[in-house]
Amino acid sequence: MQIEILTDNNTKDTLQAEWGLSLLIEYEGHLLLLDAGATGIFADNARQLGIPIEKIELAVLSHAHYDHADGMERFFRENKNAKCYIRSCCGEDCYDRKKDKYIGIREGLLAAYHDRFVRIKEDYELLPGVTLLPHKTKGLDRLGEKVGMYRYQDGAWIPDDFSHEQSLVFETEKGLVICNSCCHGGADHIIEEVKQTFPGKRVYALIGGLHLYKASDEEVLALAEKIRQTGIEKVYTGHCTGERAVELLKRELNRSISAVGAGEKTSSERVCPGGSDRADTAVEQFYTGMEIEI
Repeated sequence: MQIEILTDNNTKDTLQAEWGLSLLIEYEGHLLLLDAGATGIFADNARQLGIPIEKIELAVLSHAHYDHADGMERFFRENKNAKCYIRSCCGEDCYDRKKDKYIGIREGLLAAYHDRFVRIKEDYELLPGVTLLPHKTKGLDRLGEKVGMYRYQDGAWIPDDFSHEQSLVFETEKGLVICNSCCHGGADHIIEEVKQTFPGKRVYALIGGLHLYKASDEEVLALAEKIRQTGIEKVYTGHCTGERAVELLKRELNRSISAVGAGEKTSSERVCPGGSDRADTAVEQFYTGMEIEI
């Protein structure tokens, strides 16, 4: 299993960056796309890396936010066959009420490409050894309310319970590997959901952002302890985690966590608008073009 970062907040060399995430996953000879970033520059980066977009077999949208979904239009234009799997409740209705800002899928995209989206319910086997899981933890709407994330449905504001978010789970020789791009429902909850769904199976790694870039130190440290208690061996993180959170997590979890990428920032590295621009050579960077091999 190999994962290549097609776009992320940080980049090196001549690859482009944006506030968003897109991962290319090669598993047992299959090519999968997880998210497509905010604008479609993932496709430009893929071309530069020699990756043929047209050969990707299927796509998955991790959740209904613009920085993961809006690049899908570019994907559908360049790949004429692959379907994109989304939760059945996925809609164009997500808002950040603290900023009074729409943060959902670009309006009209779901209708324009309705024949390319596949809406799924419950657990769903995507391929042999590959499963999509919805959240199964109750009360996640409290997390949505806390961070100001809401959905506007039928004329009413509803705290987001992240029912539109899903985990992509792979069976590997080392154990189960979870890809969840932002972990809005809580990394600890996600790991426990996978353990409950696959009783007796070892959960090896979690890959994705942890949505901690606005969290207090106390909140980050509390999550670090919860992650430790799950018994997971590795967490590879980036995107919406934030440099301060990564620094604290590495201090608490040591070798269990990696901010994927190599060492300090170089003069050729660019950080996109909207992401952190604080130079910190002590924290490794999650960057476009990086490969993770499981």
